[in-house]
Amino acid sequence: AEQSGVAQRPIADMEAYIEHLQAFVYASGTTMKPVVAAAKKAAKKRICYSEGEEERVLRAAQIVADENIARPTLIGRPAIIAQRIHKFGLRLEEGRDYDVVNVEQDARYREFWQTYHRMTERKGVTVQLAKIEMRRRLSLIGAMMLHTGQVDGLICGTWGNTHLHLKYIDQVIGKRPHPQLAALGKAAEVYACMNALILPSRQVFIVDTHVNYDPSAEQLCAITIMAAEEVQRFGIKPKAALLSHSNFGVSDQPSAAKMRAVLQLLQEHAPWLEVDGEMHGDVALNPESRKGLMPHSTLEGEANLLVMPNLDAANISYNLLKVAAGGNVAVGPILLGCAAPVHVLTPSATVRRIVNMTAIAVADANVAKN
Repeated sequence: AEQSGVAQRPIADMEAYIEHLQAFVYASGTTMKPVVAAAKKAAKKRICYSEGEEERVLRAAQIVADENIARPTLIGRPAIIAQRIHKFGLRLEEGRDYDVVNVEQDARYREFWQTYHRMTERKGVTVQLAKIEMRRRLSLIGAMMLHTGQVDGLICGTWGNTHLHLKYIDQVIGKRPHPQLAALGKAAEVYACMNALILPSRQVFIVDTHVNYDPSAEQLCAITIMAAEEVQRFGIKPKAALLSHSNFGVSDQPSAAKMRAVLQLLQEHAPWLEVDGEMHGDVALNPESRKGLMPHSTLEGEANLLVMPNLDAANISYNLLKVAAGGNVAVGPILLGCAAPVHVLTPSATVRRIVNMTAIAVADANVAKN
């Protein structure tokens, strides 16, 4: 357009112009901007994709390479990956743009299964099983790549369910001890998943959407703190609401009592966090309603971090909001509590969501390095 004379206004900063256009094309662009910008500025990280033959993963890898977010490492059969790259009209070239872990014949196979066996031999994993699992479990291969330092982050989960992948991640990578939660003991070392929803008038983060069926008060305290720290990475001040069927002591049912206990633990272990509860969902998002019910609430304005009492509440709320109000636009699931940069997606993950989660994995890797 510029060459033909149709576009007559010069573009001073082409990179800034591209980012401006992407905000219109991708609804998650504004939310992800600080994370993606940080990923591009840092030294290029190596991010591994367990399902490297999957079309969405290959398309995401092309964007990741083009935008200089990370260097992809794809797990799969090299010939099939190359064939599909050509079929989908992509420009990726092995060695130049991405690396491959060959699931049929890789020089690292012996090292991987032996390391895995040593880690799990007292957990029922025999030599034979270690060899078989290291051939067929793509997430296990990716976890071992990360454990041995050959990549800086791992993305998996475009098929299967969270617990299927988390089993191998837990065996090889494990949970991250959190210094703020040491007083709560081992009970506070927990995995959780957080999802971000970009809604018409607000953006909200919801936990725990995929891992813990009925977390304890100590676990919810840990989950809330980890989620709040992750929200800060998006350049957003976390305002947490502990949700329940009860408003500020109206009910004495176990779930309501649990959320009240979570508030007490958070006030003790995370005094920096703006939080209140237990409360209804509408009260969390409507400051006027909250002021009428609780004039001395410790939460100001609209909550942006919604902490659910159990998996049913979190998963149902997330999926309903995503479809009914969010236009199927979401960021996540963001895995919290892992000792290394790993994120387990869902089968509904889009190409853009995979790209976004790659940027978050890069950000995680940068934090871990520092």
